[in-house]
Amino acid sequence: NKYGEHINMTEQTKTDAAKQTTAPAGPVGPDGSKGQIAGDLTVQDLGIIKSIIDAACQRGAFKANEMQAVGATYNKLESFLNVVQAQQKDLTKDSKGTPATATAKADANVNTQVGGKK
Repeated sequence: NKYGEHINMTEQTKTDAAKQTTAPAGPVGPDGSKGQIAGDLTVQDLGIIKSIIDAACQRGAFKANEMQAVGATYNKLESFLNVVQAQQKDLTKDSKGTPATATAKADANVNTQVGGKK
């Protein structure tokens, strides 16, 4: 009698545990919605990140032993932004199109480089 109930409860516990550990199918966004997760970084986003790093350093948010890594990352980001800005200027000159077109092309280039699929 009690043995049968124990088996049923054990099976129920296994089922509940399986439901809790099962990963959701497909990507889930930050708001919990299913679908494609936006991974777009624009040149403006990277510029904002650079400003955030600068402000955090000025406010003492990093320990002394972390500053080298933060500084190196900041320098890489700054160099990357300089290259992208130069490319945007070149695209504007070459295409003789609207500045918005040149910015969109440069942003697409940044998305490709950031994603590692150059």
